[in-house]
Amino acid sequence: MDTEYLGQSMSKSFYFSDSERKQIAQAVKDAESTTSGEIVPVIVPESDRYPESYFKSVLFGIVLGFVCFEAYVLLFGGWNTSSGTSLIGLPLFVTLGGGIVFLGAMFLPTIKRLFISSESMDTAVHNRATKAFVEHEVFKTRDRTGIVLLVSLFEKRVEVFGDSGINQAVSADDWSEVISTIIKGVKSGKTTEAMVDGIRQCGTLLERLGVEIRPDDTNELSNLPRFE
Repeated sequence: MDTEYLGQSMSKSFYFSDSERKQIAQAVKDAESTTSGEIVPVIVPESDRYPESYFKSVLFGIVLGFVCFEAYVLLFGGWNTSSGTSLIGLPLFVTLGGGIVFLGAMFLPTIKRLFISSESMDTAVHNRATKAFVEHEVFKTRDRTGIVLLVSLFEKRVEVFGDSGINQAVSADDWSEVISTIIKGVKSGKTTEAMVDGIRQCGTLLERLGVEIRPDDTNELSNLPRFE
């Protein structure tokens, strides 16, 4: 298993045309022509909803609203601001602050990520890769040579999750070049090309490390990418 970061917005990465999907599927077919590994590309918009981020965003907005109200009082009212102004102004500022930051977290991934720890995202992506491994029955291969190649767009991470037959031959560090290829391509806006190149490198890596194709090898898992 290995995880790394992406640098592309969700809106630019998640939607693939039929032609692009076919290119990815063909790359899987090509990669599997020299190895018994079964590669399953999975692309998800996010690995978790992170409900705690909304709670944190509201709290932050309330505090920000309070600070803004105090600054307003000092700048425009001094210490002579009436209690009536405070009774009206303070609730208004904290409500606006909480609401604005909450809406930002709801609709802008960049803001939402500010309220989620890196550790939480690492855990969520790993759990999502594990879930994909089970959901798509990647374990149902003769020699336990299935591989989930998960791209999680919100978290900007890639995780490779291999079955036992893969992990016996391939270490976590061995996946670094495959992951780097995908990351660089996504950052440059060439997501499909990045997936294709990364998948083909995956096939080359597996063949080089001894996960070679067998004479009676069959295609045990669909080559089509999974979009969730």
